[in-house]
This record gives sequence, C-alpha cells and structure tokens, in this order.
Amino acid sequence: MKKVLVIGAHSYIGLKFKEYVLANDVNDLSVDMVSASDGAWRKVDFSGYDSVLHLSGIVHRKEKKNMEALYNEVNHKLAVEIAVQAKKSNVRQFIFMSTAAVYGSYTGCITKDTIPKPTTFYGKSKLAAEQDIIKLQDDEFKVAIVRPPMVYGEGCKGNYPRLVKLAKYTPIFPEFHNKRSVVNISCLCESLYEFVLKEDEGLFYPQDGVYMDTCAEIVKMRKKMGRNTILLKGFGILIKLGIIYIESLNKLFDDLYYESNLL
Repeated sequence: MKKVLVIGAHSYIGLKFKEYVLANDVNDLSVDMVSASDGAWRKVDFSGYDSVLHLSGIVHRKEKKNMEALYNEVNHKLAVEIAVQAKKSNVRQFIFMSTAAVYGSYTGCITKDTIPKPTTFYGKSKLAAEQDIIKLQDDEFKVAIVRPPMVYGEGCKGNYPRLVKLAKYTPIFPEFHNKRSVVNISCLCESLYEFVLKEDEGLFYPQDGVYMDTCAEIVKMRKKMGRNTILLKGFGILIKLGIIYIESLNKLFDDLYYESNLL
C-alpha cells in the first residue's frame, strides 16, 4: 500500500481526494492530511510516505498591491521548503498543484509549447514554485506539476460558483459561444490517484473530455433550476471588444482551453 501525505488539511481538493479514496474503497492507497499554514507539517516524519501531495496555498482572494510578498512567501517559498524536506526524507514523489493561471491573460488553445506568462500574484507565485521544485528532481525524487483549469463540483470555490450565481439571476444572456477547459473534482481526484500509483513525473493538464461553452452552460444550469433562458443574438462584436478591456468579460466569454491531447 502506498502512503500519501496531503499538505493542506482543509483544502477543497485535499478533502475531496481523501473522500474519493474512501468512497471507492481503494485498498492500495492511504491518505494522511496535515496543515501547512500553522506549521503542523514540520512535526510530521515524511520518511514514512511514498508521495507528498502539496495543495496548500493562497487562492480565491482579491489581490491587492501589498499582497505580493504574502503570495510569494506562502505559494512559492513554503512550497519549495516542503519539497526540500520531502526529498531529504527520501520521499519518492512530490506532486505540486499549480494552476492554469501561470498562462496569465493568454487566450485560445494552450499547447505543450505555450510559454507561461502569469499576470497575477497567484500565477506568478505558482510558476516560481514550479521552477524551483523541478530543480530538485532526480532519479530518486520524481516531481509532478499539475496545472488544472477551472475546477468544479459540489462545494467548490472560485469562478464556477460565480457562474452558478450568474445563471440564477440572468434570464437573458448573449448568444456568444466559446471554449473553456474545466475539470470536475472527481476527474481531478482520479487523475491524482493515478499519478500516485504510477509515480508519474512531468507536467500534467487534467481536464474533462469536452470543453465548456459558457452560454450553453448558463442555459443548462437554468434548465436544471426549472427556468428558461432568452438568448440574444448580435452581441458578438460588442463582446469581443469588451473582452479586450474588461477582465471579467474575458474570464466569462473568451476562449481558454488545453489542447485535447495534453495529458
């Protein structure tokens, strides 16, 4: 049986990952969880674990200018410190949960050759951690970097609940179609399970088998609520212009998706 230590005892993905293991009666994997923010991880003996899954970090906060140092300290430096400790303790694999935010304001199709250019403190701190953690990799210490797109599922936080809220109060919506990569939490947990079992290393981009169309998703959500949606045609040009200047419209309507053959 492989033993996994999850860094981030209260993280949404961490709790769902442990729930996934228990719900599927997995007998080849055991999961322990520890908090990073309060320093509890320092009291844990890493040497008894095969993999460390790092999920702790600052996310889903409105960024302010004075927060750059905090993001760097928690999302970057602390993550690297924990990875160093894992390597010293002879842990065979370190899985770092990064983000699609490392691509910044990029729009369109992301391929293996797309160069990350983060624009937020969150994205910058995650990319900096990636770059330093990957330097620790060798034949005895495997590093897996996971860059999920928007995660959705029961109890999730972030952009998806905002989309649900928008659907609840928006009976009229522009008929404008796009493509966004998303990943259901169960799919993400299954991917993490496979990464651990196979002791995978490298860059990974878990996503659903189909892209999300924001307009179609709004209509589907409202239908589940028992509500009809009036779709307005002819707003394409206005939306395309708005995407350029308004960040919220960019996140809502622009294309941002991983190439389908990215793993």
